[in-house]
Amino acid sequence: MSIAKLLVTVAVCSLAATARAAESSGDVTSPDGRLRVVVAQNDDGAAQYGVELDGRPVLLPSKLGLVRDDADFTRGLALTGVDDVQQVTDGYEILTAKRRRNHYAANERVFHYETAEGRKLDIAFRVSDDGVAFRYVFPEHDDAVHRLESEATSFRFPADSRAWLQPMSVAKSGWEQSNPSYEEYYEQDIPVGTPSPTGAGWVFPALFRIAGAGANDSADDTWVLLSEAGLRRNYCGGRLASESPGGEYAIAFADPREIVPGGPANPESTLPWTTPWRIVVVGSLSTVAESMLGVHLADPPAVAVDARELPGKASWSWVLLKDDNTIFPVQKKFVDYAADMGWRYCLVDADWDRKIGEDKLAELVRHANDKGVKIIVWYNSAGPWNTTPYTPRDKMLTHERRIAEFEKLKQIGVAGMKIDFFGGDGQSMIGYYHDILADSAPYGLAINFHGATLPRGWQRTYPHLMTTEAIRGMEFITFEQANADRAPSHNAMLPFTRNVFDPMDYTPMALYEIPNIERRTTAAHELALSVLFTSGVQHYAETPEGMATVPDYVREFVKGVPSVWDDVKFLAGEPGKYVVLARRAGDRWWIAGINGEDAPRTIDLDLKKELGELGAAELIADGSEDGSAFRRKAIDVTGGAVVPVEMPPYGGFVVSATAAE
Repeated sequence: MSIAKLLVTVAVCSLAATARAAESSGDVTSPDGRLRVVVAQNDDGAAQYGVELDGRPVLLPSKLGLVRDDADFTRGLALTGVDDVQQVTDGYEILTAKRRRNHYAANERVFHYETAEGRKLDIAFRVSDDGVAFRYVFPEHDDAVHRLESEATSFRFPADSRAWLQPMSVAKSGWEQSNPSYEEYYEQDIPVGTPSPTGAGWVFPALFRIAGAGANDSADDTWVLLSEAGLRRNYCGGRLASESPGGEYAIAFADPREIVPGGPANPESTLPWTTPWRIVVVGSLSTVAESMLGVHLADPPAVAVDARELPGKASWSWVLLKDDNTIFPVQKKFVDYAADMGWRYCLVDADWDRKIGEDKLAELVRHANDKGVKIIVWYNSAGPWNTTPYTPRDKMLTHERRIAEFEKLKQIGVAGMKIDFFGGDGQSMIGYYHDILADSAPYGLAINFHGATLPRGWQRTYPHLMTTEAIRGMEFITFEQANADRAPSHNAMLPFTRNVFDPMDYTPMALYEIPNIERRTTAAHELALSVLFTSGVQHYAETPEGMATVPDYVREFVKGVPSVWDDVKFLAGEPGKYVVLARRAGDRWWIAGINGEDAPRTIDLDLKKELGELGAAELIADGSEDGSAFRRKAIDVTGGAVVPVEMPPYGGFVVSATAAE
């Protein structure tokens, strides 16, 4: 027996032994029958759960429960009832995700518990073909405000599992005390149980690999992605705790400093009270990369917004040209650039109020409208939680100030806002995000949050939320060579983690030069990011001068990249090493691949197998040894032809192909 098989056998025996030691409360299986959750109680009356895929353990028995200011729901519970399994289905359309039209199907079962004092807790489990979700409900009615002291939820992995995790930055650290903002690098392929290097925990989404039964066959591995959705005003943003002894990761609440001053950090609410969904995507890497579970479980639209005309592409001067170029002549040039490229927007960044002014902004808006372009403007969200100096500042802090600003922008004709420098994940800060989104909705403004938390599906709840940063993106590459050095591997992480569910404002695609930085990625790698990364509004880093240096066929490719995607298919990849995805818009497929490693890699494209019969196809790839040039050629993908594509170190490619008639 191989070591891998022995470890799996031991884990199965351990799971079975634990189940025998606990009193089984019931189970829930996925519609296809492959995924199973077992809910039980131990001798202390604590609720717990485990997850199996095809009969093999994915999560070993893990903790459930919460501690409220008036009751402990982590032990001494009595199971008072288990509902019959109910089928849950949902269908919806969304413009800011990787799949436009979606159908969700799951089996749900609710477990009812009670403390010795009669306090009630329900735990609802939903199991779909791609994962498990659960949340807590306090069903009683009580107008008093209750506070959660802690959440016991845990995720216990087999000991030989591996993890890809991003450390949470420490509150009040970083430039002008502007952390945390989900802008660290993922620690890749580390043993489970490794402590967070910052001591502040690990952010969502969190990726894990569980070794399969085969001795050397990684295709038999199971992948797990942890996240959360349905984050309302009545909860804080969650994270994984810094310490995970024995591979058991626990939910941790926000740092008490991550608040709107005077507001709560820990969750507070009257009853009844429903917590966010805890999400466990389970399956192959394809399952992870294609999953929409974090959007399925987000709250449906809370506001009536017609968002059909909001997604688009944008020109943006700041990322490569920085502060001194947020002036009227430069912004007018970038408006003209957006018009030439057929892009919907131009983003005017920080300090526009001082360097351009409202009167000249209105003139810029009129010029942009004449060109068929709309203007997005930058705002500083910050109150006293940090010392960031950029303006406009403090305009979003109260309902009255927000409405006054939205009215002014509407009168000027501004179409959207980029709002920056938030202060973390405390409940009051989460409420601040909701307040901005709710107040801006009637004005039809396209919203982009920067220096911000992971949106956790808010783009579904508020359809005018186009994107959120929450990533170490292109701007960091422009700051320091060390970031450019890490960019290739970092980029190859993101389709498996940060960008799985939520739109990501990485601001990609520097095709020519980055001032004072030696770019490590090739030109074709950068081009591939225009397809690989999804964002409701995609702000491109490249300048008019840089775009003028590339071949006409590259410019035409960029002009044609859609803003809304109908479907996604994972073709190949491994986190941090390489990735190939196919995205469809209408009857056309756009395939993008990048190499995150310093060695060439050949990809055999078997497109018919994954995408069906295709017609004419064109490849754009790297065309020089130094990675600065492109090459183009027609490729034959008809009749099941397999096309080998070689990516140089840190290279990439794109393919566009029509579906066969």
